[in-house]
Amino acid sequence: MPQNPDATLPATPVADFSLPATGGQPFTLSAARGKALVIYFYPKDNTPGCTTEAQQFRDLYGEFQRANCAVVGVSRDSLQSHESFKAKFTLPFELLSDADETVCTRFGVMKLKNLYGKQVRGIERSTFVLDSSGVLRREWRGLKADGHAREVLDFVTTL
Repeated sequence: MPQNPDATLPATPVADFSLPATGGQPFTLSAARGKALVIYFYPKDNTPGCTTEAQQFRDLYGEFQRANCAVVGVSRDSLQSHESFKAKFTLPFELLSDADETVCTRFGVMKLKNLYGKQVRGIERSTFVLDSSGVLRREWRGLKADGHAREVLDFVTTL
């Protein structure tokens, strides 16, 4: 699981991974180096909080680009679901499908949650910012969707 590095510790890049992505090409972390990267994990396509979060990242996407930062969203949904979600809300960034939870587990975002009185295992809404060398610089866990994209952008502009 990535740890937010202490300024006194040597910077260590996040281990490489590859996941199926919208747009027809797999996403590989090492290929994203050279600019900052926001990786946001969300529970499910087309749900209220996840839609709000995606729309806010969409609305601020130009500002992320001007800050030399890419954005990707990750959930366990299928690529077909992601493609539909992306088209429906005109998302300008790729969505990654982690159906087998490999990357979700690596980032420690799988949690037991209460849903209608039952415990279910799912993704805890979380965001990670990597610098242009692939080093984790900030993480947010268990966050509220509304307003979060702005907070992430504000941090990214300090890198």
